[in-house]
Amino acid sequence: MVPLGTPAPDFSLPSIDGQTVARDDFANARALLVMFLSNHCPYVQRIEKALGETIAAYPGHELAAVAICSNDVANYPDDDAAHLREQSQRAGFTFPYLVDESQEVAKAFRAACTPDFFLYDAQRRLAYRGEFDGARPSNDVSSDGASLRGAIDAVLAGTPVPEPHNPSLGCGVKWKPGNEPA
Repeated sequence: MVPLGTPAPDFSLPSIDGQTVARDDFANARALLVMFLSNHCPYVQRIEKALGETIAAYPGHELAAVAICSNDVANYPDDDAAHLREQSQRAGFTFPYLVDESQEVAKAFRAACTPDFFLYDAQRRLAYRGEFDGARPSNDVSSDGASLRGAIDAVLAGTPVPEPHNPSLGCGVKWKPGNEPA
């Protein structure tokens, strides 16, 4: 897992609605959540509605959130921009959803799976990297965002997020052939 305190990598990517969104567009927020998501992954599908509700509960000046899909759409066409727009509407996402076609942003963040969550404090230092909650496609645990919500609340209160941070579980990032991280 990426060490706590690591600075947030810079990014500037196209969104599914045709805008360009950059890390520094969120400079005024007290916390920044960068999420690596996809449309086809059952782990993401299991939590997507609760994720939309969780993020919507925080005002944008406190928590800025952005989703990024870095999957190879040639081999996983359900993760193209049109399908991501459908997912965004279905799940009630109110945050920008970006497309990382080159996969360089996923590499910079060291994203491993979808979903993968990286929460940064006001200085854009990593404060939490871990799961959304305990819900999985294989269990009946209610998806309520408890793990991520606890981390967000701690960051907004100016306190460290208690360890351990349970890692995200999900579908591995679908790297383009020959583009896998070293």
